Amino acid sequence: MAQKKKRRPYKSAVRERQAGDTRRRIVEAARHLLQSEGYAGMAIEAIARRAEVSAQSVYAVFKSKTGILSELLDQSMFGPDYEDAVHQALSATDPETRLRLAARIARQIHDAQSAVFDLLRGAGVVAPELAKLEQQRECVRYERQERMIISLRDAKRLRPELDYGTARDILWMFTARDVYRMLVRERGWTSQKYQEWLADSLVSALLTPGTGRLPTGRRLPACPTKK
Repeated sequence: MAQKKKRRPYKSAVRERQAGDTRRRIVEAARHLLQSEGYAGMAIEAIARRAEVSAQSVYAVFKSKTGILSELLDQSMFGPDYEDAVHQALSATDPETRLRLAARIARQIHDAQSAVFDLLRGAGVVAPELAKLEQQRECVRYERQERMIISLRDAKRLRPELDYGTARDILWMFTARDVYRMLVRERGWTSQKYQEWLADSLVSALLTPGTGRLPTGRRLPACPTKK
């Protein structure tokens, strides 16, 4: 019986690069059309023409216009600056330092998110789709924050009256976009003032005084997928 030929690694790498290039061209085409033509002008067919791909390819990669908008938000929120901040936070062994770095991450996310949401609103994206996008981003944020609470619990630095679930909810609440919006957008705080207040508030609400340090030598578990 003839054996199946193994797929050559270099061919897979080429296909991955081609797929990545197609994805980038689609997103950039959508961004240009959103800025110049508004949401109504950001039709799948128009995106495909500008990206020089077929409309079927756009649907295959992103499924819908909402999928493309979601990618635009993710690129703005979770880019290189975000990855650098997360790396610094995960590298910190002092729980308070890690929590203060979480405030910096929240600020970066909300600064970027606000700019993109302003673009979407100005481009005429309808309210239900904006609400769906915002809800998706909140779910992602909640899942990604789990590692922070696990690390504080393992260091035995969570306040004794807080269980795991309550501590996680408090972190999520304090770092919510609504809090950022009220203080920065409505009350005129600078982003730096918001970050400093948030850091102090998180330390006060979640940590008990102590010298416990984060365990080293093992990776924190990945966030579970919600069902």
